[in-house]
Amino acid sequence: MHTLRPGQDGYTEEVAGFQTSVATRPAVVVAAETAEDVVAAVEYAAEHGLTVSVQATGHGLTAGTDGLLISTRRMTGVEIDPDAKTARVGAGVRWGAVIEAAAKHGLAPLSGSSPDVGVVGYTLSGGFGLMARRFGRAADHVRAIDVVTPDGELRTVTPGSELFWALLGGRAGFGIVTALEFGLVPVAELYGGGLYFDAADLPAVLRAWRTWAMTAPDELTTSIAVVPLPDLPFLPEPIRGKHVANVRIAYLGEDGDSAVAPLRAAAPVLLDTLKRLPYTDSGSIASDPPHPHPYHGTNATVEVLNDGMLTSIVEHAGPGAPVATVLIIDRLGGELARRPAAGVGWDSAAEFVVRALSVVEDGVDPIRRAHAKLFDALAPWSTGRLLPFLYGEHPAGDLATAFPAGDVARLKQLKAKYDPAGRFG
Repeated sequence: MHTLRPGQDGYTEEVAGFQTSVATRPAVVVAAETAEDVVAAVEYAAEHGLTVSVQATGHGLTAGTDGLLISTRRMTGVEIDPDAKTARVGAGVRWGAVIEAAAKHGLAPLSGSSPDVGVVGYTLSGGFGLMARRFGRAADHVRAIDVVTPDGELRTVTPGSELFWALLGGRAGFGIVTALEFGLVPVAELYGGGLYFDAADLPAVLRAWRTWAMTAPDELTTSIAVVPLPDLPFLPEPIRGKHVANVRIAYLGEDGDSAVAPLRAAAPVLLDTLKRLPYTDSGSIASDPPHPHPYHGTNATVEVLNDGMLTSIVEHAGPGAPVATVLIIDRLGGELARRPAAGVGWDSAAEFVVRALSVVEDGVDPIRRAHAKLFDALAPWSTGRLLPFLYGEHPAGDLATAFPAGDVARLKQLKAKYDPAGRFG
């Protein structure tokens, strides 16, 4: 078990995460390579009265950690069983590694928009991805979880276990996951990419996308992102330095061009990247930024997108908005609405989730105020929030808005049962 403390070589690099606006300075870091290292770390924390947090790829938050931080980024084993169509991965594995390994067998995981995101954090927070309307959440396909509980025991939990239920969607506080086993789907390629429009045409594009998305087949997962792009040479010239509306599409059907025809007619298209592509290139659909940066954001699930809501979205996230904001609207429904959640509850009534994210430059207060104006306008139609998209906020304080009341009560009971001393964050 390799440990690091403040001031030692390698400490700063070990605690650095993707979210740079939230400082983390634990008293001790354990660089774990095996499940046994995690057990030893939990036992050490208990002996010394330290709180425990975990960080794999750093996309999740460890804000406020002043105790022991377990870094699992070295636990990168990936095993594919092509006959069973399953993957078993270590706690530090990112989706990109699973995508590449599964593709050799004509299979794919239910990964999200970015291949750089960690598998465990994404899955435990209830993340949904590029094929969610056809196959549901990644959490819905988990077969087994290896977890070290606060008592220092390494357990394997499976569907039907109360701890399995709490971990899937409840995200944190019940133990340190060391490995996941989950199902894969027989997908080798899809029709995907994006249509980019000038944000000046945002009202027309939003209305066209809303109407089109509501009638889309389950094989089609889509979102629209309103993004102020920088004037940098790595961006294609047609969209460089422009405020754009980017319709993102991942479609498992064969008639991609005809399926998106109504969108191409919505407004002049600045850039069209739609084509058939191997699933190994699926990260190009959203082209999420790969470099760590400071950001803050929130979200709301909604049952409808009416014209008044679209007007508020244009006002608060379009050109001329008071705070530069990346706004993303995801179409939900399909299998997300039909499949019973394997873990903590999923808002099956929601048709869309609206997400807002801003880069932190002068503190988070101006961002919070700007985002509040938008989400206050959406509040009459909101059904709650989704845990994966609470950027810059610690999830522990958001259970009441992320889960049904019955699930919140059960989570608190299980937290008291498995972590009575409250040491796990």
